Amino acid sequence: MRKVRLDAVLVQAVIAGALSFAHLHDIAQAAGQDGWKAWAYPVSVDLLLVAAWRRLRILRAQGEPARAAWTWFAVALAASLGANVATAGLLDLGDVPYWLRILVAGWPALAFLGGTLLVHTPTGHNADAEPEPLPVVEPVTVPAEPDPAPDAVEPVEPVPALPAAPPPVDVPPALVDHARKLADAHRTATGTPIDAATLRDRLGLPGPMADQLAAHLASRDRH
Repeated sequence: MRKVRLDAVLVQAVIAGALSFAHLHDIAQAAGQDGWKAWAYPVSVDLLLVAAWRRLRILRAQGEPARAAWTWFAVALAASLGANVATAGLLDLGDVPYWLRILVAGWPALAFLGGTLLVHTPTGHNADAEPEPLPVVEPVTVPAEPDPAPDAVEPVEPVPALPAAPPPVDVPPALVDHARKLADAHRTATGTPIDAATLRDRLGLPGPMADQLAAHLASRDRH
């Protein structure tokens, strides 16, 4: 089992703190602060003393001036030492002077101001520090995707050549008129245009001439 050793410095600090606490309580009570208010004064003084000392250590570690922290440490230390000396018989606690009553009454506001400045005042390192530059983001080059391979082109079947058109044959105009009448009659009777074979049979024409007449009549119908 680990042995517990008493630290002489720690014991001395506890004794000094307890005596100072009691002296501050007596001064506050003698100055008209009774009840829980008399106990709050020594807590306020000790807290300001600890906050100022902590601030001193931080500023020293950062290598920055600590005049403000020293000032509030001296104020809290003066309040503690003053209470210790005043209760040593130098002050009649039954008849406290008016200036001491004023100091005791004004202490809460003074302690609040000192604690706020100690806690919320930024250090020179933090206040004057230049903002860190933003990291430079290098552009990322995305490799282009290769073009998809073209689909295989299916072979196109050759288109069969159209038969050569028959050479033009001179058809007499009278025959053309007669063929036109036959074609109109055929369309009226059947509802379809007349073809080259019918013309050839009815007019007794050779094949090329019948084909020429049928093509002529078909082009007339289209127009």
